[in-house]
Amino acid sequence: MNRLILKYGATMTILILGIFAWVIYRRITTEGWGSITLMVAEALAIWVIGTFVLIYFWPRITVSGFKRIIVRRGLGGGPIPVNTLYAVPERASESALAGSVNATGTDELLYFGGWLDVSAGPQVLHVPEMRQHYYSVQFTDAASGSNFAYVGKRTTGTATGDFLLCAAKWPGDTPPGMTRIDLPHNSALLIGRVFAANDEDRNTAYELAKQIRLTPANRP
Repeated sequence: MNRLILKYGATMTILILGIFAWVIYRRITTEGWGSITLMVAEALAIWVIGTFVLIYFWPRITVSGFKRIIVRRGLGGGPIPVNTLYAVPERASESALAGSVNATGTDELLYFGGWLDVSAGPQVLHVPEMRQHYYSVQFTDAASGSNFAYVGKRTTGTATGDFLLCAAKWPGDTPPGMTRIDLPHNSALLIGRVFAANDEDRNTAYELAKQIRLTPANRP
């Protein structure tokens, strides 16, 4: 989202101001200078309403765009079904996903991602023993665009773990040995990262990333 704003923000602002200037010019030529106060009020009202609409809807539009990319096109290996994680074999500098989620600047991150939907029931995120590799799984709310949870070395450690992902009002019990994560809404964008210490470590990091997966909670 920030990249899009930085890339096109100046162009869009100039375009909007240009439209305002054209409208004011047309009003002056047809109605005279007496309509200036009304035009200024209209311009301010449009600007305020447009700002509110942008702030409220932009996160939804952006995250929905990620969903369309993931489900329809995929991250390099074809479309990714809902509730499936795909590990990108390329390094961060070679990955289209990294450029869309504010990469940290290191080439040694491998990315994985997918679209989570728990409307039909909870899902379980399984993480293998990560062998002290840095990794993280970022949960982004589909409605607000905010990151509401993380699973990873800094928050949950690197040991094998299972996390029950469910709607906030899901009434079921959390199975023994699992950690429950409630979604603010029924869906979320999942973006994961695994650090590779060097080129020799990339294969290990990639294999670990592929083992981080989603499965239905009711599956044996």
